[in-house]
Amino acid sequence: QYAGKEIAGKKLGVIGLGAIGIKVANTAVNLGMDVYGYDPYISVDAAWNLSRSVHHVKAVEEIYANCDIITIHVPLLDSTKHMINSDAIKIMKNDVILINLARDLLVDEEAVISALKLGKLGKYVSDFANPTTVGQDGVIVIPHLGASTEESEDNCAVMAVQELTDYMNNGNIKNSVNFPAINMGVCDKAGRVMVFHRNIANMITKFSACFGDAGINISEMNNKSRGDNAISMFDIDAPASDEIIQKLQAIDGVYRVRVVK
Repeated sequence: QYAGKEIAGKKLGVIGLGAIGIKVANTAVNLGMDVYGYDPYISVDAAWNLSRSVHHVKAVEEIYANCDIITIHVPLLDSTKHMINSDAIKIMKNDVILINLARDLLVDEEAVISALKLGKLGKYVSDFANPTTVGQDGVIVIPHLGASTEESEDNCAVMAVQELTDYMNNGNIKNSVNFPAINMGVCDKAGRVMVFHRNIANMITKFSACFGDAGINISEMNNKSRGDNAISMFDIDAPASDEIIQKLQAIDGVYRVRVVK
């Protein structure tokens, strides 16, 4: 009754390769697992930190179909709600272990309980106790204590201050709820301007024209999008005048213009 299974040699699927997903993937590689990772929005920094031994798949269905253990590390969005549902479970191998320590609504738990009863799933590990899962055979419930340590609370406070300071001083954005991450480091040019705008065509051309018409050279720029929202950041060789800012703000689709420097 105490016999179990080794994780070495097993295929682990990591859905979401952000700060936590990368640590899980890299640790699993070191434990001898064959790791598959899925994240269509992986950042450059995350990609640099990800072990080369991780197989980066292009479709989440590859993880469903091939992995013995699947763990989820994505935010809860309209597009990810119930991403693990009956259709996803049908693709999975028999006796899969499913781990959800991210957000409860990422998983359709009614479908999971049904799959456990039918023997399709082997185990479901959840950090979210609720009447649907508590006491069910095949379910291991953890009492949602992941951030309940003195160190993690201190680290969260420090991280929030660091990220806000970086935004105020440099315009860099990290861990925003509704805008993409963007980072151009410390500004060493004469000026830096951020434009928050709708994610639609030809916006960069219009922004560039505002600087060009004023005879200001763009030394470096970056553009990132997330859903309907986008950010464009420009490092320029001269400070932006009020007239340039007004022209940028007047462009249809612009939410806000911020002069960082």
